[in-house]
Amino acid sequence: MNSFIIAGREFRNLFLSPLAWTMLGVTQLILAYMFLTQIDYYLSIQPKLVGIPGAPGVTDLIVAPLFGNAAVILLLITPLLTMRVISDERRNKTISLLFSAPISITEIVLGKFLAIFAFLLIILFFIALMPLSLLTVGELDIGKFLACLLAMALLMASFNALGLYMSAIASQPTVAAVASFGALLLLWIVDWAGINSGNSSSLFEYISIMRHFENLLRGLINSSDVFYFVLFIVGFLILSIRRLDNDRLQK
Repeated sequence: MNSFIIAGREFRNLFLSPLAWTMLGVTQLILAYMFLTQIDYYLSIQPKLVGIPGAPGVTDLIVAPLFGNAAVILLLITPLLTMRVISDERRNKTISLLFSAPISITEIVLGKFLAIFAFLLIILFFIALMPLSLLTVGELDIGKFLACLLAMALLMASFNALGLYMSAIASQPTVAAVASFGALLLLWIVDWAGINSGNSSSLFEYISIMRHFENLLRGLINSSDVFYFVLFIVGFLILSIRRLDNDRLQK
């Protein structure tokens, strides 16, 4: 219960700053432009697809690329959202007050995680409206569309959990943001070298967050991909809790 109270307070505080509103506006503007560009591309090649059996449809050529582009943008903006969550408390010397509150560290971490995730879900909601608008002129593969939504939700939660951990260990928000972006970028491209050389490592393939995300975008909902994201999220939340527990004991 305390987690939801903390989440509500943190969520309201997000919208007291222009950062959240700017992110919402800029993200939607960029993705709307990419969405319209993808529609133009699809319309230009549609005549060529008519005679091809099993040709990719609207969901494959418009919806999936939209969510792929959204993932790259989230890679850039999520560290900016999570950087102040805990490191700001440490910088402002208010973390001792947080530790002295009659609530557990687990509730604090979950509350802050849920606040950022709720904001990210708002972004996902507005992204989802773009493909749904295509239902007025055609059809979507609802199964693949739902798989894309699941992929984005899991990816957002993963970015959020890692950013929260970086904020927990950093003393400055800027350091937390840079560290989060660097770690996420590394996990995104960790297996690129193997792909380019043709000697891809199975370990790097499994570590790569992009591989699991792309599988879900294609509509291939595999338990191993979902388990990867769940393990990733839970793992970094536990690390954040352990770090703050250690800080509390040292106070």
